[in-house]
Amino acid sequence: MSDNTGQKDEGAVFDPENLKEADEDVIQSFQLESSGLRGRAVRLGAALDGVLSAHDYPYPVAHLVAETITLAAMLSSMLKYEGIFTLQAKGDGPVGMLVADMTSKGAIRGCASYDEERLQNAREQLAALKTPEGSSNHLAQYLGKGYIAFTVDQEGGKDRYQGIIDLRGASLVDCVQHYFTQSEQIATGIKMSVGLRDGKWRAGGIMLQKMPEEGGHTPRPGNMEEDDWRRAMILMDSCTDDEFLDEGLHSNALLFRLFHEEGVRVYKPLFVRKECRCSTEKVENILATLPADDIEYLTDDGRISMRCEFCSRDFIFDLDTVYRKLRGEPLPDTAGSS
Repeated sequence: MSDNTGQKDEGAVFDPENLKEADEDVIQSFQLESSGLRGRAVRLGAALDGVLSAHDYPYPVAHLVAETITLAAMLSSMLKYEGIFTLQAKGDGPVGMLVADMTSKGAIRGCASYDEERLQNAREQLAALKTPEGSSNHLAQYLGKGYIAFTVDQEGGKDRYQGIIDLRGASLVDCVQHYFTQSEQIATGIKMSVGLRDGKWRAGGIMLQKMPEEGGHTPRPGNMEEDDWRRAMILMDSCTDDEFLDEGLHSNALLFRLFHEEGVRVYKPLFVRKECRCSTEKVENILATLPADDIEYLTDDGRISMRCEFCSRDFIFDLDTVYRKLRGEPLPDTAGSS
């Protein structure tokens, strides 16, 4: 992966007196002055809740989707790309697929597929063990065996990047950390929290990385680098769920609270928003590629209904419209969406 932490601007040493109000739906990149460690803090509120409120997912599925979206935001922000970053997990468990993507301009979305009966069995088994309902540390019970994939589709026909690694560990965070250790050989620490606050989904997380020498970091003598890393991991691990999910706490205030003795240099933040890329035209183009038998199968009472899995938007077409599209004729006004 191509790192995006080498900022064009030099950033600014964080001054807590400059805070005006809390922020949310933001990715804040930063650097620790004393050690050269780099990272990003993610805080999601309305954008995350907007994605999840479009679905009626059971709690553990919604929790997993929220984790996937948060990780996608973290990972995409470390890349230099123009296009779409996708994080996808597939397994043979009750939750068969998790997917979230984010454009380089900050548009996020996510969804999941799951087997309701198998999911209920898994929840009952965890309840029998008096295990909390949240998905953290229960990857095997929900996703089972499978893989996690990181994909970058760049604009302009540029090369596509994809990294794949087996699902392993107790959580999605474990999988991502394992990927960086094994595939990228970059020491990476992640702490993240997802949950409901006043009935709304929120998420927060911090990722720290020990950058390679070519990333602009001058090696420190002796064991100082390892000491820096261990200290930073301890400080990051001290962050509580309440701090991550506190809508009144500015992301930079959180960074200062954790790392003020290290010196925190912050860079220009990226604000994210909920936005799906589905459209009537895209669905029409999909229908135009289907064989006539498939179109007939999808038709009910002379109409075809298709739903976007990301945003739950329904697209409704009459059969005559579809055939006109196949023949390349102008479409009537009856095609549309609801």
